[in-house]
Amino acid sequence: MTEPGARRARNLVHADPAEVSLQEALDALADPVRRSILRECAGEPDFSRACGTFDLPVSKATASHHFAVLRAAGLLEQVDKGSRRLNRLRQPEFDARFPGLLELVLTEGAPPHPSQA
Repeated sequence: MTEPGARRARNLVHADPAEVSLQEALDALADPVRRSILRECAGEPDFSRACGTFDLPVSKATASHHFAVLRAAGLLEQVDKGSRRLNRLRQPEFDARFPGLLELVLTEGAPPHPSQA
């Protein structure tokens, strides 16, 4: 689903999560920088966070690579709006394919629930 007024980013591959293999999903989720991107996206409304606003400990080129890996694994959808590339976490679609997997990533580092302590 694309935000009104935004156009789908040109020349970007957005994988359908239904066609992503478990290995592809695990490979995308293996990197801590990519997991941090997903956690930050999860706390924002769809298409409200531009790529350049993430405080990542990597170069701009490496950050672009991380976003491409997340798109290819069906985890992110991106649209271009003016000079900004905006992101949406595809949680419902990814959860339908791999129930519970993304939740583990999004809660990584969070304090345990009292019933689990």
